[in-house]
Amino acid sequence: MAFTDKTAVPYSGDDLVRYIEKALQVKPPASRMVRLVDKVIKRMFEPTLIATDNIPKQPCLFIANHAMYAVDGPIIGLPMLTEQKRFLRPLSDKFLWNSLNESLLLNNGIVIGHPDVCTALMENGSDLLVFPGGAHEATKSAEDKYKLLWKERYGFIKLAAKHGYTIVPTAIVGPEEFYGHLIEGRDLPNTAIGRALKRLGIITENTRSDLFGPVPVGVFGTLIPKPQKCYIQFAPPLDLSKYKGKRLAQKTTVSLREQVAGAINEMIPPLLDRRDEESAKMGRIRRLLTR
Repeated sequence: MAFTDKTAVPYSGDDLVRYIEKALQVKPPASRMVRLVDKVIKRMFEPTLIATDNIPKQPCLFIANHAMYAVDGPIIGLPMLTEQKRFLRPLSDKFLWNSLNESLLLNNGIVIGHPDVCTALMENGSDLLVFPGGAHEATKSAEDKYKLLWKERYGFIKLAAKHGYTIVPTAIVGPEEFYGHLIEGRDLPNTAIGRALKRLGIITENTRSDLFGPVPVGVFGTLIPKPQKCYIQFAPPLDLSKYKGKRLAQKTTVSLREQVAGAINEMIPPLLDRRDEESAKMGRIRRLLTR
């Protein structure tokens, strides 16, 4: 079974137990490479954390909008680690995981988005980062930039409530402009590239459609991301401690999710305005590279 198949399950049974134990042992990365990547990110993208006073001291579940191909993970993760001393554990799509990259992903804080993994990390008092739109939102078309495509996903609300976790709605602006869209994902299967992938057996009838992402175009038509300045803003927290150990009614679950989505949607337009205002003040070379 291919890792892109709809029914693919990377971990189960004893292997999932092993994986969780390994995930719980991970410490915040502090290698020379991490420090180098942090410097590069700050130099290229100037990530700015806004309203950090809204972040409580206790462990939190940060909920954010997602950019193409999850390029926003390190944009928020490294500044939070170096500036706020908060080690976020991003929950990622199951298709990313295999025996070859398991240690690499885990050592950088990333974990698979599995309810048992999330539960173990919450019981351990970890900070978590969730993009509810998942792969579907990370492969969206250009016209859907900065739109929350969460479908009918409520799992993050239910888990946060079950463990009495505090949710921090988080808006991220900037990473959506790292790349242009040469070909939209929905069009890919019918292009020459898509037909070639079908002949190679990479795309089959069992392949997940949400993994058909845009063909990205960065600086001067390359895969180098455009040096767009980034902004990360935190809304006032949503304390779910009163729901700990309780089973939420569907009406309450929907209401809480709407509050989180509403807070994110409210923050994005002013951040886009700020980006546009500050972009007008950029130097000539940087403006050229971000076109």
